[in-house]
Amino acid sequence: MDVLLGLQWGDEGKGKVVDVLAPQYNVVARFQGGPNAGHTLEFDGIKHVLHQIPSGIFRSNLTNIIGNGVVLDPVVLRKEIEGLKKFNIAFNENLFISKKATIIIPTHKLLDAAYEKSKGDKKIGSTLKGIGPTYQDKIGRVALRVGDILAEDFEAKYNTLVEKHKTTLSFYDFPLEELPELEKVFFESIEFFKTLNLIDSEYQVNDHLAKGDKVLAEGAQGSLLDIDFGSYPFVTSSSTMTAGACTGLGVAPSKIGEVYGIFKAYCTRVGSGPFPTELFDKDGEDMRKEGNEFGSTTGRPRRCGWIDLPALRYSIMINGVTQLFMMKGDVLNIFEKIKICTHYELPDGTRVDRLTYELNDQDVKPIYKTVNGWNKSLSGVTAYDGFPQELKDYVNILEEELQVPIKMVSIGPDRIQTILR
Repeated sequence: MDVLLGLQWGDEGKGKVVDVLAPQYNVVARFQGGPNAGHTLEFDGIKHVLHQIPSGIFRSNLTNIIGNGVVLDPVVLRKEIEGLKKFNIAFNENLFISKKATIIIPTHKLLDAAYEKSKGDKKIGSTLKGIGPTYQDKIGRVALRVGDILAEDFEAKYNTLVEKHKTTLSFYDFPLEELPELEKVFFESIEFFKTLNLIDSEYQVNDHLAKGDKVLAEGAQGSLLDIDFGSYPFVTSSSTMTAGACTGLGVAPSKIGEVYGIFKAYCTRVGSGPFPTELFDKDGEDMRKEGNEFGSTTGRPRRCGWIDLPALRYSIMINGVTQLFMMKGDVLNIFEKIKICTHYELPDGTRVDRLTYELNDQDVKPIYKTVNGWNKSLSGVTAYDGFPQELKDYVNILEEELQVPIKMVSIGPDRIQTILR
């Protein structure tokens, strides 16, 4: 099983890469995260954003699995499937959902909003999709799982959990006026949910591997948002690392093959939290406009900055990355000079090239190396030989610094604008 994941703070372009790599695989499986993910695919002049369904769904010969590590919103899943009906996708044949995946219920979203509001200016930038509270219930061993919807006492289990949530919401004095309408849509979606393929996915994934099928595990969010290794507490609630693919699909570590690390040619971040190379000047604004850096799930403007090598090296180490894919190289077309962060300077003047624990609480100054930009359009470029020399130099510098081969460079949103090296 190969693993594909983001090495920064999410939004690296994982959906596009899954779509490009998909023909080499028999199975694409999501292993963590929930509807806070927004994986964008673009082909034939049409743009698609997937939130919970694996990005291999547009390939009719592929099996797509939503693993046990995912938290699922039945309402979002139903809307997503209905939105894809025009593509004549055979969901009953190629989409399978783990019975052990955890369900987001309406009060999880209310709790998310209540918790975030209570933090004031210390909010973490939650997408308010109910994901954090759902993972809390999972760890607290009170959550509902997909398999529960098939039980006769599902509604009783649901009501028990809702009453628990209402007690917490009353503490925050949070209004419940919208709950009846949210529940109406939720239970309609549960009935739709029952018509899908609900399975013991860990057996299906391992059966595929046993017969020699190639499985691609698709991660959501990014490595620097990992619950353990990210910029805590400004992180997501799941394991976004290679190790998360094992626990999120029920696959042994010995079965992991290639680990594809996806990164942007620069950096972006949504929500709060440290971001050493963040730009607050015209360069940052130009980067945002050129890259259309607005959240595919939330629409929020993303914070933008130059590439951060200490952070990338950290993610590569933790994940055991074997191949790198650089995305959105074309966004840097507009710059005459490009900066690469090689080190951080701490408040006491010390230079470091590691993400130490203290970095979360310290204002660090990025130390940059400046290189020449190519400052021209890449439209019409179809092979690596057609790259401007400055772009080749940029790729070579990153490859040398990171000590992992950069096998793919994306220079546009369409699947054909993906250049293999």
